Amino acid sequence: MVRWGAVAAVLVFAADQLSKYWILHVLQLPAVGQVNVLPFFSLTMVWNQGVTFGLLHQNTEYGPWLLAAVSLGVVVALAIWLRRAETRLMATALGAVGGGALGNVLDRVRYGAVVDFLHLHAFGLSWYVFNVADAAIVCGVGALMLDSVLTRSRLRAAGVGQ
Repeated sequence: MVRWGAVAAVLVFAADQLSKYWILHVLQLPAVGQVNVLPFFSLTMVWNQGVTFGLLHQNTEYGPWLLAAVSLGVVVALAIWLRRAETRLMATALGAVGGGALGNVLDRVRYGAVVDFLHLHAFGLSWYVFNVADAAIVCGVGALMLDSVLTRSRLRAAGVGQ
């Protein structure tokens, strides 16, 4: 199962870093600011100094390093959990979360903030600006919850724990 998680982590990390490279160095979104792609989707440049959705905003000299250290601690915990993963879904989900976390850690170390640029909006409502790593983390957590439900269902069907 570890292999599934490792592949997912590498794929998420690569997709995240390639998309950020394109945003910063090809499209040069920091200079452009925003590109409207669809009526409900824009590429909008945001330097996120907090964690997911801008929570725990850190604009001190050591803030990015503190958040990077905490994120690396989470990645270590996910790697330990991955070694005990019992399903492909769980292993893949853990890899997606870990790969996303590592992508954002690299941003904090390189830039002091995370590169966010995906912006969904419609009918006067606006979702947070996020990146590929954030999307992988959210999807990975959702997949972990699904795996938990499926595992419980399988155990009940097998008569375990009744």
